[in-house]
Amino acid sequence: MNKVYTRTGDFLSENESLGAGLPFEADTGILSDETEIGNKTVHNRLACQAMEGCDGTPDGRPDELTKRRYRRLSEGGAGIIWFEATACMEEGRANPRQLWINDNNLDAFCRIVADIKESAMKANGYEPLLIMQDTHSGRYSKPRGTPAPLIAYNNPIFEKDRPIPKDRIVSDEYLDTVKENLIYAAGLAEKAGFDGVDIKCCHRYLNSELLSAFEREGRYGGSFENRTRLLREAVQGAIENTGSDFIVSSRLNVYDGFPYPYGFGVKADGSLDFDPTEPAKLISLLYEYGVRLLNITMGNPYFNPHVNRPFAMGPYDPIEHPLMGVKRVLDGTAALKAAVPDMKLICSALSFLGVAAPNVAAGYMRNGCFDYAGFGRTIFAYPSFANDIMKNGGLDAKKCCICCSKCTELMRAGGTPGCVVRDPVYAELYRKMKENK
Repeated sequence: MNKVYTRTGDFLSENESLGAGLPFEADTGILSDETEIGNKTVHNRLACQAMEGCDGTPDGRPDELTKRRYRRLSEGGAGIIWFEATACMEEGRANPRQLWINDNNLDAFCRIVADIKESAMKANGYEPLLIMQDTHSGRYSKPRGTPAPLIAYNNPIFEKDRPIPKDRIVSDEYLDTVKENLIYAAGLAEKAGFDGVDIKCCHRYLNSELLSAFEREGRYGGSFENRTRLLREAVQGAIENTGSDFIVSSRLNVYDGFPYPYGFGVKADGSLDFDPTEPAKLISLLYEYGVRLLNITMGNPYFNPHVNRPFAMGPYDPIEHPLMGVKRVLDGTAALKAAVPDMKLICSALSFLGVAAPNVAAGYMRNGCFDYAGFGRTIFAYPSFANDIMKNGGLDAKKCCICCSKCTELMRAGGTPGCVVRDPVYAELYRKMKENK
């Protein structure tokens, strides 16, 4: 069984034996460097990825577990906190407790932003860059607890012989409305005090699904221009409708891991090989619009999670060693950085590396391959990871995420995900879930 690395020596040995060739930098000091994004200072190169807690109130406000999670993260020292998926429309919520920003609850978002920044300042002497993820869940919409998919097109890889009814395929006019709501939510994020917004385009949620809508007709399908329309126009609208200091970004799926014509960032020869041509073209256009930061990811956590978050234990046996999945994401990010070098990029897929993660991230950064190291599942298990890297030079193996997928198991069961292994709050929730099965 594959295991997360608890000793750097084990990583170095396996990295060599597999021929993965991941760089390893003993000196992780580069991760503490300050950088600038627009007029904003980022106090280090460590980022908390958007990890949804599914623990908001029915009307979309942050609840007590939400506040607890961000208080711990704010004290943990990361230079960037990518605030979790926050719906821009009620029917686009992924679950009944997903956060949903709107005029009626803006005050609650103002309070949690203020709390995050105050807690970080008290603990660390600086505020994190705080980016809100602005989303419509599309095929994964479940606002009342039962599936209510809104899709760009039927995908036989997912649907097989049970296509989703045609009335759930969204019209061009509906997508126009989604665009306006994404833009409006970006304005609300600015009013709440966030430093920026992420027009979410990843993991097969609605915006991301459109990137592979090669066979869809109309203004949002077929050509590259049409398939990228929702993302591009929402980004442009958000930039035009917010202040010059407000950061507009995206968590961007650059490779789906599905064959053409159902996957973005793949070659058209029927293989699953990554093709950076269209992703690089899209990133270049976003840079022209004024975007200066992107958060890069791959795969689909619902269908091929080994691609986007290589795991030690999970719902199936992956077709590759997890280290090779990490390599795909990091090397793919590096290829895009080479194509559009002025765009600052956050990487993903570091958690499986365990204690070797800071060293590998530092190695890639020394080579100019990306700008920030993004940690996802790790932040559930180890909210203080950033401070430990910067102050102690590395991670404590006894605090690291073990990539067991139990946080995901909690979420799939309709619960509130967190680290079952390291956090007693979620260990108890997991125990109760198992009892009630």
